[in-house]
Amino acid sequence: MKKNLKIAILACITGSVLATTAQANNFKETDDAIHYRQSAFSLMAYNFGDMGAMLKGKKPFDAQVFSLRAENVAALSKLPLEGFIAGSDKGETGALSKIWTEKSDFDAKMKQLQQDSAALAIAAKSDDRKAIKQAFMKTAKNCKGCHDVYKKD
Repeated sequence: MKKNLKIAILACITGSVLATTAQANNFKETDDAIHYRQSAFSLMAYNFGDMGAMLKGKKPFDAQVFSLRAENVAALSKLPLEGFIAGSDKGETGALSKIWTEKSDFDAKMKQLQQDSAALAIAAKSDDRKAIKQAFMKTAKNCKGCHDVYKKD
């Protein structure tokens, strides 16, 4: 019985991975990919901005809301990368074409954003405001670093 359960679980995981892989480049038009990644970045910016306002004292710090925003950013950070398909450097986008000529560096920066935002989500669950702010600043630095290199002003 245990063997059958393991096989069933493995089959489900494999199916999920394959389904995700199949959807990863399922954009019919480059404009769809651009819209997809811009939407994800907009949602990230909203959540990130709300956390920043709390840390700067521009709005009251609410640990529960901050934690929710951090979890949202961590989840959303996984979305934009799949929208950087070939040809999506043209059109209504702020993305510089060097994303595609320096793809491995760009991908590494995006993966680092995912790691930093995951660490922020963990820190946000603590009562340690110093650790929360450090994790937030590290994530913010990562965002800015990528924008400075790969985004039009």
